Amino acid sequence: MSQAFRPPSVPLIAVDPYFSVWSAADRLYDDHTRHWTNKRNSMAGLIRIDGKTRRFMGKAELSEEGGLEEPAPMEQKSLKVEPLTSTYLFEADGVELEAVFTTPLLPDDLDLLSRPASYLTFRVRSTDGKPHDVKIYADISGELCVHTTDQSIGWSRSTIDGRIAAMRMGTIEQPVLERVGDDTRIDWGYVYLAVPHADGLETGIHSYKARQTFAESGRLPQGDDEAHPRAVSEDTPVMAVVLDFGRVNELQASQYIIAAYDDIHSIEYFGKPLDAYWRRSGLAFKDMLVLAAGQYEEMMDRCEAFNRKLIRESVNAGGDKLADMLSLAYRQAIAAHKLVSDENGDVLFFSKENYSNGCIATVDVSYPSISLFLLYNPELVKGMMRPIFRYAASEAWSFDFAPHDVGCYPKANGQVYGENALENQMPIEECGNMLIMAAAVCLYGGDADFAREHWGLLTGWAEYLKEYGMDPDNQLCTDDFAGHLAHNANLSVKAILGLGAYSILCSMLGEKGGDSYYAAAQEMASIWAEMADAGDHYKLTFDSAPESWSLKYNLVWDLLFGLRLFPERTREDEIRHYMAKQNRYGTPLDSRSTYTKADWLVWSACMAKSREDFDRMIEPLWHFLNESPSRVPFTDWYDTVSGMQMNFQNRSVVGGLFIPLLKAFESPFPAGFEHSGTLAEGLR
Repeated sequence: MSQAFRPPSVPLIAVDPYFSVWSAADRLYDDHTRHWTNKRNSMAGLIRIDGKTRRFMGKAELSEEGGLEEPAPMEQKSLKVEPLTSTYLFEADGVELEAVFTTPLLPDDLDLLSRPASYLTFRVRSTDGKPHDVKIYADISGELCVHTTDQSIGWSRSTIDGRIAAMRMGTIEQPVLERVGDDTRIDWGYVYLAVPHADGLETGIHSYKARQTFAESGRLPQGDDEAHPRAVSEDTPVMAVVLDFGRVNELQASQYIIAAYDDIHSIEYFGKPLDAYWRRSGLAFKDMLVLAAGQYEEMMDRCEAFNRKLIRESVNAGGDKLADMLSLAYRQAIAAHKLVSDENGDVLFFSKENYSNGCIATVDVSYPSISLFLLYNPELVKGMMRPIFRYAASEAWSFDFAPHDVGCYPKANGQVYGENALENQMPIEECGNMLIMAAAVCLYGGDADFAREHWGLLTGWAEYLKEYGMDPDNQLCTDDFAGHLAHNANLSVKAILGLGAYSILCSMLGEKGGDSYYAAAQEMASIWAEMADAGDHYKLTFDSAPESWSLKYNLVWDLLFGLRLFPERTREDEIRHYMAKQNRYGTPLDSRSTYTKADWLVWSACMAKSREDFDRMIEPLWHFLNESPSRVPFTDWYDTVSGMQMNFQNRSVVGGLFIPLLKAFESPFPAGFEHSGTLAEGLR
């Protein structure tokens, strides 16, 4: 099997934190397909060539004790992961099969981005010059609509618009929006398998034994399974389809199926249930399926064009290895969110803090991810920030700094982190994050009105940083894995750049006082250079030994914003030190341990002056993904020596890997902008 890049886990269906199917194996048939939590979300695929059945996806049995003999697999020849598609190529018995998983998360079309429908396209052709009879079997199991397999489900079938065969499954209880937490699967709504009518098409809802029936006869069992409802673990129900390709020659033949999920309501927002964004105008689920089928050819063309564009931009910005990593990160970064709209029609883009604590709309999860969304649709960054602004402006939030989150997914009813105790808050972290995000979204969106809407909060947070940000006391930050720190040098950088960001907003809005905030940031940066200086690099904390160090990834915004608060030598010294501390799989986060964060590693690499140094910084991350024994969706926290996952997987923060493209993006500043003296003078 030729495969230049081996992802630790491959996205197959990636729509949102619940509708999620991955392959955590080298070959699509080596294991059951899985939810991003690595719980089983079984889909299976069989092919019958001239009466002989082979397997290409998943396992034919759904239980360890099932005792079914697995059909021999086709040979997997290759795997290609692109931003919107994962393409597997198989060959056996004179036939080539291409299985293409496509989730059209196109950032310039929010209706499409939020549409809970994913395509699986099958393309077959003869490779030996002879015609072959080909049928393909595919199914989706009831595991996709339950949290645990002891939950009971029911099912039904229908024909939509006279041309789409649709099957659905869902729990009997339907506890809509009731389950909260991290390691969870959805147990409300309905999973669908839909397919356009075609000659020889068969559909049916059966137990997993339907796979055995097809393997033996090339057909589905007669009639639907009548023994329902029942627990998924009891003779697991599947929705199955057989596609008849007839006689296949060297010309490629193609058919597709649609996997979709009707979640009914998506998010609870301060006590009110909100629907997915695509539903905001009253579109019914069945009509969405009709659209998804009717737009299939258009979707494939648009996705192919987007893949080509993003890969080309990635190669130009950082080479083939960066393109591999961004292709793997793209769907994950988006599908770790849910897109809805509020009562005013404003976009809300809720992240889930996956494999951490399940928090929703976490500020220090949004902050690293924004690189991707600033590039392709800044409105999504605003959608991340609106829930935080709303909560911070309410009487429920009693602090004069920014919140950490607004709840636990999918309930966004107010912060849950640290039980809202003062000692568990992240004051400098979140104030700095929100100010930098606000400046970034206004600059890259070309409009500062969004900041004006929340000016009181932003000003208050800037004042907080001015008073407390220079030398942070003992408090949490986003990198507290090895314990809390006082006098955190990187956190101080964030505060300084938060003030610089606020001065940019002042200038964009014509607000007085921008000069004073910029001057304060300049003074703090000068003091920082003295307090953190360790000779050839800068320390972990102001009071730690000179041998200490840390990734000062927040400095990247000094470069991107053109603030010039820190001398260029600061970044040069840091990059040189990072490369001297590099292990097999990258530079550690700081001197206390050998683990690192993938997002911060790439942010730090973007401070490199030369392409050679940038490549040297990020290449170990590619090797980690290619070699790690931890077969999980892209983890952002891993050990740089062993290549083992520390924690976290499928998090939206991998959007931070897109920052090299943001760096290559044309300047977001107004025409004629130059820093001369103070920032305000430059903007004038």
